[in-house]
Amino acid sequence: MANRRGANWVLESAPWAARKARAAVVEQLGKWRLRAAPAAVEAVEAVTTLLVQAAVADGGTTVSVHLSDQGGQACILALSHHTGLATGLDDTGGDVLHQITAHQPVTGCGTDTGPDGRRIWAIVEL
Repeated sequence: MANRRGANWVLESAPWAARKARAAVVEQLGKWRLRAAPAAVEAVEAVTTLLVQAAVADGGTTVSVHLSDQGGQACILALSHHTGLATGLDDTGGDVLHQITAHQPVTGCGTDTGPDGRRIWAIVEL
């Protein structure tokens, strides 16, 4: 993460984790003095919720949320810490990535898995 700011939080994998992560991400962006349009703030809140809910649905015991900024954009990533998962689908079968990109001004998103679990992320134009 050269030349950009970053923050992260480790949360219990629980239904309340999305609410706590959403508040932490918005607060951190404010501390960084990033001026976001109301639509961007709403997108950050909605996307953070979707990311964390998807990570919680993976069934691990913890979820971590990572935030970075660069060039007027925020990257929000949730990590499920539950290995062996290879899909981008939430627990209801809906495509989380399509739900994320429905929020403007999201400019990109993705998911992959690694030895530390599933990573699901989104880029939001601030």
